[in-house]
Amino acid sequence: MAEKPPLPTDDAEESHWLDEGQVETQFGPGQVAGGGAEGQDRPAWDSKLQYVLAQVGFSVGLGNVWRFPYLCHQNGGGAFMVLYVILLVVIGVPLFFMELAAGQCIRQGSIGVWKHISPKLAGIGYSSCLVCFYVALYYNVIIAWSLFYMGNSFQYPLPWEQCPIDTATNNTVKECEGSSPTSYFWFRKALDITNSIDESAGFNPIMTGCLLAAWAIVALGMIKGIKSSARVMYFSSIFPYVVLIIFLVRGLMLDGAMEGIAYMFYPKVETWAEVQVWRQAATQVFFALGLGYGSVIAYSSYNPVNNNCHRDALMVSGINFMTSVLASLVVFVVLGFRAKNITLRCVADNLGLLGEEASHWSEQPWWPQFNVSDPSSVSIGEYQEWFSHYGSLAGPNITDCDLDKEMNKGVEGTGLAFIAFTEAMALFPASPFWSTLFFLMLLNLGLSTMFGTMQGILTPLMDNFSLLGRHRTVLTVSSCALGFLIGLLFTQRSGNYFVAMFDDYSATLPLIIVVVFETYSVSWVYGADRFLDDIEVMLKWRPPVVYKYLWKYVCLLAMVGLLVASILRMFFKWPTYTAWNENTASEDSLKYPGWALAMITVLIIIPTLPVPIGYVYSTLRSRGASRLRPQDAAVAGCVAIVGQDVHREMYTKCSSMERLDAALEEEEEEEDEKQRGVAACSRVGFLSGCSEEHYQLLPQRAELELEEEQEEDTVV
Repeated sequence: MAEKPPLPTDDAEESHWLDEGQVETQFGPGQVAGGGAEGQDRPAWDSKLQYVLAQVGFSVGLGNVWRFPYLCHQNGGGAFMVLYVILLVVIGVPLFFMELAAGQCIRQGSIGVWKHISPKLAGIGYSSCLVCFYVALYYNVIIAWSLFYMGNSFQYPLPWEQCPIDTATNNTVKECEGSSPTSYFWFRKALDITNSIDESAGFNPIMTGCLLAAWAIVALGMIKGIKSSARVMYFSSIFPYVVLIIFLVRGLMLDGAMEGIAYMFYPKVETWAEVQVWRQAATQVFFALGLGYGSVIAYSSYNPVNNNCHRDALMVSGINFMTSVLASLVVFVVLGFRAKNITLRCVADNLGLLGEEASHWSEQPWWPQFNVSDPSSVSIGEYQEWFSHYGSLAGPNITDCDLDKEMNKGVEGTGLAFIAFTEAMALFPASPFWSTLFFLMLLNLGLSTMFGTMQGILTPLMDNFSLLGRHRTVLTVSSCALGFLIGLLFTQRSGNYFVAMFDDYSATLPLIIVVVFETYSVSWVYGADRFLDDIEVMLKWRPPVVYKYLWKYVCLLAMVGLLVASILRMFFKWPTYTAWNENTASEDSLKYPGWALAMITVLIIIPTLPVPIGYVYSTLRSRGASRLRPQDAAVAGCVAIVGQDVHREMYTKCSSMERLDAALEEEEEEEDEKQRGVAACSRVGFLSGCSEEHYQLLPQRAELELEEEQEEDTVV
């Protein structure tokens, strides 16, 4: 199929900031940017199932299990789910489709895709790589925690079922007695945490070893590229669904399961009036699909050009949402069981206290009408109703037993996985089996996301730097070794506070900025109409025109609004973190010290710097080229155009093999013309400025330019 010329759309005037000497390229078949591995040598997925499992494995991560249920519970239950679906359809799916289509068409990583539109946009890809590296650093620490807990699950009873005994006093350890066995095991045995981020107190040797094991697993899974990681995906992507279904079936048999489900899904439509709810829903859509990381682009770049990426976008987004719902059901079924057990135990303890005073108070008018000597016959509702009326008369030792209050405890992030869920599983029959199964599921969820994150780093680098592309194994192992060394920051006794810092600040703002530039680049700089034309060439049918308006207006404005809301929230609310106080055996909210605020600022600024730096560098370079003498400019222009044409024809990233053969034949014909010194300059209107010797020197100069570019790539 012949290459389409740029369409004369109204989007062209928005790209006026591109220099006149800058060639604005077309996404269509036969186009590629950058100097990666040749298209015919590029790896490919063995099957469509392999690719889908990889995309699902990357997008479905730990956030689906411990972040979405919490947001759903805190922001209106069923009403939040409806809001989430609306934002997923209007914002999430169009942006996900855009990244899939761009990667599949150009068959490059994130750097090559945006450099293909314009070299001035190459910084977007480098920003994505930096954010991926940030996320990989702390995400692998969570995998290390899962390895530690899974290793401790092979014993009975589980080590977090009971408080340990202090051998010096022969009493229960005070810190555990003041909190709970699961909280004590998490904060003291697993993390051995300090009281604040200011206290380092050395490394945690056990967690350091677990982190080394986690990075070794990632390196082994990635060492052969997508060929090795894809085989692991067959297990790591499917196994979590098996475990979730098993937990759901088992959980529905537990007492308190229905209370947990009702508590989660009860709709509170009034929450739609709160800006904070919309911000959290949009942020969850954004992170659930993995937008801006570059991993989606990297995975899709290994697809055949005629793959139906539109169907993939709808399918992966739907699977992602249904996984979040399934995980929410499992979480609140188990939390409902846990909360009801704790509440019934509270009722029994209070009735026992009342029974001790029955001889003194039984004649009082406030004395309960139910049988205090038989706690099993008293429901939680009966006790709460009595306490609401007469609890204050019964004395300070009689406390309220609130099921809702227990449901609110420890339902987000690490508090859910390593405290609340472990406490609930300790109540299961055969608890070591369920604990092993749960943490093996977390391990697989983390690994599948980790593989995608690392692919978002390695693929763009190998595509754009030929030296790195030729040494894939060395690059993979070196990246994992570097990640481990920097990750030692998180294995300090204060490391959990740094994990929270990176999770809250290192990815949020930089990723939103990256997606804003991505959306603007495709819809305004390149042109939404042209992008749809190129997708039509790939898919043999044109996607609905509504995508044009969603990309140009709805998605872009929504991302800008989310960016502004996130920045305002940071300025109006002093950054805080949750610290564990060993003396009070409780969690406190502390403000970050000054040096930590400076670190947060650096974490946000560094990943965003490549965008302006790439723009300024490309601008200065093109201005330098424009200062050449007229005859040198003519030759340079000929070299650029000829080199670009040869480069495009050689790779044919969006073409089939038949088109490749045709392109190679055309290249040979053009080479003959260049030897005669006719065609090259006539293309750019430089005939009057080119002499015969210029024609003869043109191939040599082009060859020298190409060698200089390769040297620059190697230096970088």
